[in-house]
Amino acid sequence: QVQLVESGGGLVQPGGSLRLSCAASGRTFSSYAMGWFRQAPGKEREFVAGISWSGGSTYYADSLKGRFTISRGNAKNTVYLQMNSLKPEDTAVYYCAATLSNRDLSRAVGYAYWGQGTQVTVSS
Repeated sequence: QVQLVESGGGLVQPGGSLRLSCAASGRTFSSYAMGWFRQAPGKEREFVAGISWSGGSTYYADSLKGRFTISRGNAKNTVYLQMNSLKPEDTAVYYCAATLSNRDLSRAVGYAYWGQGTQVTVSS
């Protein structure tokens, strides 16, 4: 069982940066691959980024490559999402998720555990 709590969301101006954190409970955090997803009002949840259990492999939505970076600190049971050059279209609720599978981290259906989400609003 893993419990996930996101933090770090907020209001930021276009072009700004935010770093989201996702703190996980449990002693087996390092066994889980992790992902970030987002959902904007009226839209489906979409994949943002994923990272393998070791941190050695990372995956990104094509549209976000170069602006977003996922990382993890297994000693701190935390996964991060650094978001740079933010745009109004990045406004969404951001969720972290955990899976024991390293296969196709872009599919939300593969994740067993989800956080409650943190709101990111990009607006001037």
